[in-house]
Amino acid sequence: MTKAHRGIYAAAVTPFHADGSVDQEKLIAYCRYLLSEGGCDGVAPTGTTGEGNSIAFGDRLALPSAFAKAGLPANRVVFGTGSSSIADAIKLTNASLEAGFNNVLILPPFYYKNQSDEGIYSAFAQLINDVGNGDLRIYLYHFPQMSLLPFSVELVLRLKRDFGQVIAGLKDSSGDFSQSKAFAEATGGVNDNFDVYPSSEAFVFDALAVGCAGIISGSTNAFANKVQAALAASNSEQDTAMAAVKAARETAAKYPLMSAMKQVEAWRTGDESWTRMAPPLLPLTSQQKTQFKSDLAALEASIEQTA
Repeated sequence: MTKAHRGIYAAAVTPFHADGSVDQEKLIAYCRYLLSEGGCDGVAPTGTTGEGNSIAFGDRLALPSAFAKAGLPANRVVFGTGSSSIADAIKLTNASLEAGFNNVLILPPFYYKNQSDEGIYSAFAQLINDVGNGDLRIYLYHFPQMSLLPFSVELVLRLKRDFGQVIAGLKDSSGDFSQSKAFAEATGGVNDNFDVYPSSEAFVFDALAVGCAGIISGSTNAFANKVQAALAASNSEQDTAMAAVKAARETAAKYPLMSAMKQVEAWRTGDESWTRMAPPLLPLTSQQKTQFKSDLAALEASIEQTA
């Protein structure tokens, strides 16, 4: 088992049946699309954009084996296995490992806020020791706005020192690139085999320059190909290509991101069931859908004019 392939990841959105259960078949087909025509190097299901903590525990537990049976590559999938219950996080992590997916993205137990570094450390130490599998590769999930349990640089360094290669990297969803930079510089980043992933593709070149491993983003559900085009662009074309990436990100940011990304997939497939959300989240309103479609058309027109 190897750690996750570096590059551009989509924090994959999740399709639901009418009863609120996960549509496994549709999610697997979608992840295949993201890994091919969708332009992604990898996918991160059941994270925040995938409404992971709103998905029934049984559904989350069953997904890794379904992905394995479908033949999705283990080094291109990072399952979100965090939970407010450390016992549940352990079960979800074990299910991922047993199915052959050793790369997992884990929030700290997030219900009780304003806890100490020591408390967060003890949670991860318990998880790692109880799982007891040296193949495990954990990507710490730093999302202070949502969890209110940030990872300090000092805590990350302690976890990395004490658990070695099991602590494989960190996803920084703070939206503050200076935090990504601080994590990469303190740990040595990719040069020391620690993979930091900021959550916005607008940072991609800055991130790679300071030793980050790539990007894990919600908006790359729709715009990963624009990021790949920017990465492949010649020096003379790079600024124009990155302007398109940033404009796409700014367009997505005008709307509830999860709802917007599901709407894009509904339009792509002609399947409106993609717009189902887990409560309390809601799909785009009719007005938002109309405006979003207009904004996307304007975005593409603008890109064509500058190409």
